[in-house]
Amino acid sequence: MATEPKTRRRRPAAPRKSAAKTAATVAQTSTAAAAPAGTPGANAALMTRREAAVARGVASAAPGVYAARAENAELWDVEGNRYVDFAGGIAVLNTGHRHPKVIAAAKAQEDLYTHTSFQVVPYEPYVALAEKLNALAPGDHAKKTLLVTTGAEAVENAVKIARAATGRPGVIAFTAGYHGRTLLTLGMTGKVTPYKNGVGPFPSDIWRAPFPDARAGITVDDAIQALETLFLTDAEPSRVAAIILEPVLGEGGYYPVPAEMWRRLRAICDAHGILLISDEIQAGFGRTGTWFAIEHSGVVPDLLTVAKSMAGGYPIAGVIGRAEVMDAMAPGGLGGTYGGNPVACAAALAAIEAIEEEGLLARSTALGETFRARFAEIGARTAPFRMWDIRGLGAMLAVEFVTDFDTGTPDAALTKRVIAHALKRGLILLACGMHGNALRIMVPLTASDAVIEEGLAIFEAALADAVAEDAA
Repeated sequence: MATEPKTRRRRPAAPRKSAAKTAATVAQTSTAAAAPAGTPGANAALMTRREAAVARGVASAAPGVYAARAENAELWDVEGNRYVDFAGGIAVLNTGHRHPKVIAAAKAQEDLYTHTSFQVVPYEPYVALAEKLNALAPGDHAKKTLLVTTGAEAVENAVKIARAATGRPGVIAFTAGYHGRTLLTLGMTGKVTPYKNGVGPFPSDIWRAPFPDARAGITVDDAIQALETLFLTDAEPSRVAAIILEPVLGEGGYYPVPAEMWRRLRAICDAHGILLISDEIQAGFGRTGTWFAIEHSGVVPDLLTVAKSMAGGYPIAGVIGRAEVMDAMAPGGLGGTYGGNPVACAAALAAIEAIEEEGLLARSTALGETFRARFAEIGARTAPFRMWDIRGLGAMLAVEFVTDFDTGTPDAALTKRVIAHALKRGLILLACGMHGNALRIMVPLTASDAVIEEGLAIFEAALADAVAEDAA
């Protein structure tokens, strides 16, 4: 669970821990023998070409680094520079770059066929993946699955299915939630910059309730009371089809939803005939130590949206839900030309098998303990009174930076400097949070202990660099 914010005292050092490495994880340690030779100046040349050819709105966290090769938790750029990857393609690579099982399964499928469109000529990999997802999703009720291509597409279809099943238009989302960048999903996304600036208006019948945030003084009771008030003022319950929530806020700062919040939302949904959607796109497939993050609460949702690490780097997404709800749409109402691509389905089945066989759920829990302990040490030693909070579930963790513990003022500038210095030293990191002052950890669960420790050492050095600049 999230740690409470600290004020006016130094975070105590914690004993260093090391996640136990499974035999399978050892086997997945990088097989790279040497860095590619690379071409001097190639990154700058590609940046020039990009600026002339790619839309300005497509941003990159490491714009001066162009990938040439990657293996497990390591990446080499076109100039031959090596990086430890703690970003994992934005939580897509729980099984690492180019997991051998995933690559082998995709190549085997490519030798058979790469596309027919499931809406034209169906195929077994789609059916097999749907069966597997139905078995993995929480709840002992009958389930069915729709496969699509992107996370935003999954969320849009979940809303469409919920509307068809309930005959209602409304959706309730939460502050700081992130559900995508299409117009419908932007209506649910609770963060303006950089996603929503200048592209409204957004769809109607979408309402927002406050997320329980101890730092902001919003308790679960406060959040539920605000939701009940919303029912009285704007969102008549009989018009609400679904309530959607990420079990751990992604772009919003890696805040886990308290189990009590899930239980009370479940009760509210049951009382009013509303469907409960858990958006597991970033938190799913072992990131938090369970297949799906909502499992930590014991609550069973009606629908789950999935994507990212489901296929180890191949583009695929889906909606898993109660069979009777999923069947609300008439034939032809669901689908998409590339939805459930056979190569991506094969990759997903292999990635899920790797998570099972290599004990990556337990590995995630162990990695989370390692990162918590090491971050506490590093914060106390290198940046006293600047690392405000360490929070998350399993290996889905974030550390937040502030100017000082007395005021707890978010320090996005320090966070940016840490990321920049880390990149110079060979570590890829990403920020998150409403104020951009948190670093999130999305390292592949298959990363070796040695690579994890290397990344943490680089992080500490980068933090020291950033703090020294701050003091200068």
